[in-house]
Amino acid sequence: MKAVRCHRYAALDEQGKPAAEPVPLREVLSIDEVGGVECGASQVAIEVHYSGIQYPDALQAMGLYQEKPALPYIPGFDVAGVVQEVGDQVTNIRPGQRVIAFGSTGGLAETFLADTDSVWKAPAEIDLSLCANVGRNYIPAYHSLKVIGNVQAGDLVLADGASGGVGMATVQLAKAMGADVIAAVGSEEKMEVPTEAGADRVLCYGRSRETYRQFKQDVRETAAQLGHPDGVDLIVDVVQGDLFEAALVSTLRPLGKICLVGFAAGQKPIRPGLLLIKQAAVVGSLWKSWAEKNQEAQRRNVGDILGWIAEGTINPRIGHLFEFSDYLKAFELFEQNRGRANTVIRLPAAQQAG
Repeated sequence: MKAVRCHRYAALDEQGKPAAEPVPLREVLSIDEVGGVECGASQVAIEVHYSGIQYPDALQAMGLYQEKPALPYIPGFDVAGVVQEVGDQVTNIRPGQRVIAFGSTGGLAETFLADTDSVWKAPAEIDLSLCANVGRNYIPAYHSLKVIGNVQAGDLVLADGASGGVGMATVQLAKAMGADVIAAVGSEEKMEVPTEAGADRVLCYGRSRETYRQFKQDVRETAAQLGHPDGVDLIVDVVQGDLFEAALVSTLRPLGKICLVGFAAGQKPIRPGLLLIKQAAVVGSLWKSWAEKNQEAQRRNVGDILGWIAEGTINPRIGHLFEFSDYLKAFELFEQNRGRANTVIRLPAAQQAG
């Protein structure tokens, strides 16, 4: 079968240390012919129709993600496709069914092998391309909102990086949960995605200390207008960087939470004194380890997401759709910080299926 493989980490040298001059991702990725997969007793082999690619996939290929697979590896976390084969112990899935699935790697291949606990039936009548980013975008967003944030109807949620996949998913899911939502983006041209996702307000935080100060004031005023004079209940932060201390912490209500999902603007130290004065809680969001220990609750959470997609409460928005042969364009979007909403790669099987 054919698959995209990463042969070296673009931002690391041969000793695994930061390279003096990182190379472009196009120099470390290629489409290769690789061996087929063998379906284990509790596994499902899936003919991949669509694979979701997001910022962490590019970060992983650079060698800057928390998980570094042994080289060479096949990138891709999320897939949507049709079941080819199931293991002897699999009883909830059968060949021919449309499914979504995810794993740590392996999604950018013609066949994807997944553990049965990581496979769900796709909503009927929904285009599979719309389901290709559930694992990478919607599950971390919902984990942050429900498990960590305990968001209730009427709460106020602030989602930054809201033009990207996780940010957009946070907006949609928070609205589905009955919350008020302020979406935040880095530039005015990025405001369209969270507006279409249903945010109550969309604000721009810019790129400078001056714009951060204005953003902080805008959030406070907007929160009061939305009936939350004490500030934001939960911030789902995918940006971090200077924005965190310069603006985010100050917008929280006392005892509010910031859920750290990512750090698209880089990692900066967090001063505990600032959190103490604000009475703020900062919690890292990694849903996979929680899901392994809370499998039934995780299945309910994913069921919530798929149910909202099926009934139209959530309408996943595809920002970019590329053919398999153009996979590099997807990675370059994130390499150049131009990703919007869900980025999807269509594999040959989807073309053949019509």
